[in-house]
Amino acid sequence: MRRVHRFFLWAYDEAPGLVRSTPIGDTDRAAYVGEVLGNFDSVLHIHHEGEDLLMYPQLEGRAPGCALHVAQMREQHRQVGQRLEHIEPVRRRWMETADEAAREELAERYEDLSTLLKVHLRREVTEVMPVVDRVLSAKEMDAVGQHGIEQFDKKFLVGYLGMMMATNPPDDRKAFFKEIPPPVRLAYRLVGRRMYRRQYSTLFPGRKIPETL
Repeated sequence: MRRVHRFFLWAYDEAPGLVRSTPIGDTDRAAYVGEVLGNFDSVLHIHHEGEDLLMYPQLEGRAPGCALHVAQMREQHRQVGQRLEHIEPVRRRWMETADEAAREELAERYEDLSTLLKVHLRREVTEVMPVVDRVLSAKEMDAVGQHGIEQFDKKFLVGYLGMMMATNPPDDRKAFFKEIPPPVRLAYRLVGRRMYRRQYSTLFPGRKIPETL
């Protein structure tokens, strides 16, 4: 959970700048950046869906004293979902037109979402996860993670695995990689590492590519 949160904090901190760095009228760049951001949005939505289905009901039943925190986290999930719904049409319009008005609106909407996530994800780690660690088994938490993995095909996972590992420190990176299904790990070693480096260099031209496995 904490490893995935680091990725989201990084992704949405970068999102406004990625949008604003795209030249007005450059529809090729807008289409590429917009697709990547749309994939981030999909991963975030599925991540919260897994928590709402497989983590929070169990937490609510086993730790009644945490009910207020559960309600707050679910409300923040609703707010995130609402923002993602509002972002979607703006993102698609910008991908097609790359015009200035859509660019600025999209960047501002991602800034708003990033601000919310910085509160939500950090509170979830500091206030909720200690209780989760006590009352949910490792197998149950694995199921929360698997919910996300099962929603995407292997090609998609391979393409984004590098970014998720690069946003974590080395020890967590290795532990995260071990949790990935063996076919995905193999595909990453064969092609995913190159996909990650190509994607990162396209998104952030001239920036040093962070190390990963």
